[in-house]
Amino acid sequence: MFQVQEKAQAEVEIRKSRFIGIVLPVASRDEAMRELAAIRARWPDARHYCAVLLCAGDSMLDDDGEPSGTAAKPMYNVLRHKDIANVLAVVVRYFGGIKLGAGGLVRAYTQAVNAALAEAVLTPLSRTCLRRLGVDFSGEARLRHACQEAGLAVVDQHYADRVWLTVELPEADVDARLAELADRMAGALEVAAPDG
Repeated sequence: MFQVQEKAQAEVEIRKSRFIGIVLPVASRDEAMRELAAIRARWPDARHYCAVLLCAGDSMLDDDGEPSGTAAKPMYNVLRHKDIANVLAVVVRYFGGIKLGAGGLVRAYTQAVNAALAEAVLTPLSRTCLRRLGVDFSGEARLRHACQEAGLAVVDQHYADRVWLTVELPEADVDARLAELADRMAGALEVAAPDG
């Protein structure tokens, strides 16, 4: 799975209609709606602002007045085919006076998103998991330092009979990372699932 590193755009012209394809990374629907509003403000006299959102289990397909299935669905298909997540794709259309028909619209919206993706830098999206790591109070600073050096994010902490740090780990090598942390803590590390 991949994600767009930063905003990218490209323009294609098909039978006098302009299609401006834009792809950008987003982390939530709220962020996507703000970005879509900014795009509408940048090109206020366009005819259509077709959009697709794929992020964090949330999605949106909006044909914005184009015939159903001719804009957002082809855009969605491009993103799914290229295995891209955490993305907002928007195609801004300026109508050129010549009707393209359903097939022409599908090709145009597909081409516009592909053109924008050709300008984008894609980065692999690694899957992560959470583990709770327990240490005595005297080991907290050492464990935090070990996590920081290993590039692991501490996303939560809980203090009870001992210190519990919830740490985000790359799923691909979780066992190796945990073994490395246990080694750094001289074995004085308890590992639990994130919920207990």
